[in-house]
Amino acid sequence: MAAAAGVFILAGCEGGDLYSVDAPDWISARVDSINASKSGDEEQELLPQNEDVYTVGATDYSNGFWQAFSKYYVIPENEKFQAQFVLHTNPDNVYYKNFVVIVSNDVDRGGDGYKEYGAWRYDFTNDSVTYNSQWGDYLFFKYSNSNMPMAPVDNVSDISEKMNGTVTLTIDRSRVDTFYMEANNGTVRKTYTQPYKLTNLNTDLTNENIRIFVVVDGSYIEWKSASSEPIGGYTSAEDKQPVSMELAGIPSEVLLGTELNEAMAGVTGVVTFEQGVTKKVTAEDLQFQAIPDMDEAGIKTLVVIYNKTFKGENCSNPIIFSKTFSVVKEFSAYTETVVVPTPTILGAEDNSTAWWGAHTENIKVEAKETKVVNFTNYTTGANNWNNFVIVLCKASNAEYAVVRSDNYGWGDGYGACTPSMEEGRDFDTWRAAMNGAHVTAYITNNGDGTADVKAVMTGTDGAVYTQQYTGINTVDADDFWFRFTVDGCHLVFDRELGTADCSTAWWGAHTTNVQVPASTVCTVNFTNYTSGASNWNNFVVVLCKDNNAEYAVVRADNYGWGDGYAACTHNMEEGRDFGTWLAAMNGAKVTMQIANNGDGTADVKVVMHGTDGKDYTQDYIGINTIDPDNFWFRFTVDNSYLVFE
Repeated sequence: MAAAAGVFILAGCEGGDLYSVDAPDWISARVDSINASKSGDEEQELLPQNEDVYTVGATDYSNGFWQAFSKYYVIPENEKFQAQFVLHTNPDNVYYKNFVVIVSNDVDRGGDGYKEYGAWRYDFTNDSVTYNSQWGDYLFFKYSNSNMPMAPVDNVSDISEKMNGTVTLTIDRSRVDTFYMEANNGTVRKTYTQPYKLTNLNTDLTNENIRIFVVVDGSYIEWKSASSEPIGGYTSAEDKQPVSMELAGIPSEVLLGTELNEAMAGVTGVVTFEQGVTKKVTAEDLQFQAIPDMDEAGIKTLVVIYNKTFKGENCSNPIIFSKTFSVVKEFSAYTETVVVPTPTILGAEDNSTAWWGAHTENIKVEAKETKVVNFTNYTTGANNWNNFVIVLCKASNAEYAVVRSDNYGWGDGYGACTPSMEEGRDFDTWRAAMNGAHVTAYITNNGDGTADVKAVMTGTDGAVYTQQYTGINTVDADDFWFRFTVDGCHLVFDRELGTADCSTAWWGAHTTNVQVPASTVCTVNFTNYTSGASNWNNFVVVLCKDNNAEYAVVRADNYGWGDGYAACTHNMEEGRDFGTWLAAMNGAKVTMQIANNGDGTADVKVVMHGTDGKDYTQDYIGINTIDPDNFWFRFTVDNSYLVFE
């Protein structure tokens, strides 16, 4: 849901059409009645405040949307909440770079069952389509008002600077048959008067609590106080000792001869201090040591030390972080290619196809290349071996090895390999979970006479199972192929994403995550179809960790967001006419490369061959905050439809 909210706001910032939601017209009379009964100049009486001192957002204005958050504040039914904070809007005076209040149910964002009422931003214009300052299924523009509506020119408004200063935020659930919000710094006052109570979005309907939290976008706020205690407790203004640290951007491989500080220059992190306060840090704030030293190739242990308090004084107990990396004479530089085997359905759909009864075509894997295949596995469940089988062979079909999903195989090259699976697999549970399991298979030609096979199986029970065969030998690196066969099962290979009529809404369908190892470039070929309504109604790529925590989300139209996006250089071909381009994207042939540079950064490069015969390019270079050992991607759609090759 985090990313979904992000795209709505960002799309609105670009000035295009936005998803619009409205309430029944019959409520308008009640709104007018309530507004008429209340003075527009009514001042909110400030509730008693408790000290709650922390900063949201980078003070250099570098945070994009959905990158920096306040604490969670819980508001029970029939109660009122207030907080005060100092807002620092971006000096560029872009109208949407202020803060957004997110109203949700009583669940952590991204957690199971998390739902949003909507998002409500401090700015306001009377043009709710081009410059929508709020969105969501339960918050409606018609109930908002401001004493200073904007009329941005090229997204800039001088009212933006008037929003600076101490803001009093009020969320009032105590009014009869009304839900009310207000943000007021004494100059700019925005209100939301909804003439009915909020619907209960909690799974447990006996819990009528809501939560609010605040997000910044190219701005920052200094939180000062709150009327009720947030989740995690209040934060005092006293100095605080560090308690833990998380780092990103540590390279997996460093070239021999590189100085340690140079190799770690891109490392960034988050330090958590007492009382739950966090601060972003860079390599300049950290001390690095490699054990053993960097003079010879091999595996090293990196020791990282942070020794400052929240206010920058020397701390009493420094925080120590460690991770391994390799010093190498040359980078691994593998490539990956996502492919769809032919045919796209293998075996009879009633799972009656017997052993060796159906095969896909052979697919070649070049030296130092991995081919990636996504599919759904269906099985009779009668035996462990009634699942997918992968045959490694020459072009002539002479076999190197045959490997199964159940930690078993055979062939001349199989004897030297190391088969392995996740610890503690219960085969009865696993076998049942494989009927409908989604599988990503990686087939690697190491280029040295060996090959590896890895399968990540997400079972219908929600568990993730892994199967690996490492070091299959007797392989001719210049003549290495694979194919799938079945045994009392059938396979459906992933080829389509979204519906062919382009009706799948934003975030409505996703491919499986695909891992891109360090120093590896993954290539995907597909055809893009679009509703043609807006520039963003095309393919979208999510770069993330294996737990779906996002590094960045990037689109076809030179736009994106996320922690790692802010540092990247994004560009497209010169002189793109978006009207012509958008029309040409309906049926465009797309080649995309996703590169894990192994140094904490990633690149996305796209070539789109339009139906007008022209090639369009889209690059995102230097996306950072990447853990090179935990880098994955997937596709999603937004009123678009993708067909993979």
